[in-house]
Amino acid sequence: MTLTPTATEVVAALCAAHRKHQPADNRCLAQALSTPDEGYAVQHAVGRQLGWWGAVPALAWKSGGGTPDTITHAPLPPAGVRHSPVDLGSLPLHSRGIEAEIALRLGSAVDVARAASLDEAAAAALVDAMAVSVEVVDSRWRDGPDAAPLLRLADGQSHGALVLGDWRPFEPARDWAAQAVRVQIGSAAPFECRGTHPLGRPTAVLTAWLRHATREGAVLPAGTVVTTGSWVGLLPAQAGDAVTVAFDGLGEVSLRF
Repeated sequence: MTLTPTATEVVAALCAAHRKHQPADNRCLAQALSTPDEGYAVQHAVGRQLGWWGAVPALAWKSGGGTPDTITHAPLPPAGVRHSPVDLGSLPLHSRGIEAEIALRLGSAVDVARAASLDEAAAAALVDAMAVSVEVVDSRWRDGPDAAPLLRLADGQSHGALVLGDWRPFEPARDWAAQAVRVQIGSAAPFECRGTHPLGRPTAVLTAWLRHATREGAVLPAGTVVTTGSWVGLLPAQAGDAVTVAFDGLGEVSLRF
């Protein structure tokens, strides 16, 4: 879509924040975007200007929401997608939120026609592997989580980095309601929970994500990855913290800031 003048201002502010590693002032832009489609258009304009994607679509995405009607999506810059174990100390992060997630990987390509035909079971059948993952949440806006929702969406859903664990074969019949998760951040007491994915299962985002990612004619190649929503909400971490996220029976991710 064609960007409005105010949406173009958002693109310029986000690109400057990425290049200078300094948060942008969001308050003067709080009303700059009026629809989610404008937020998505800004995501792609920022990625193009910063050289994150060319003719090939993004190969890693984040997708999630509290209800099926509130699922949103963001393509991820490739430089921030890392494999566990990893030291993220060199990344210019301003805040360090931790989301414990399951990432899913496509085993075959998906185009707009195929995406339109899928229900959740058929979409899940296209997944060939899963991995424990950590979505690191950061913001290019000065007010971070208090910035306007559409500005946060435009900022890649406040994406900072994605750390992936080892891939293992996908288990479509896995009992996600019984899945236990444990997060250790620095010297804080561990955070433990069970069956707490906001949509009940990570595959719940697949149809919305595939239709969104292919809606303008892009073909998602086999190997494209999507991380699917936090089981633990957003947990704070600090510079220097070591973080371990473990999903019982699925593996773990470790990182250090």
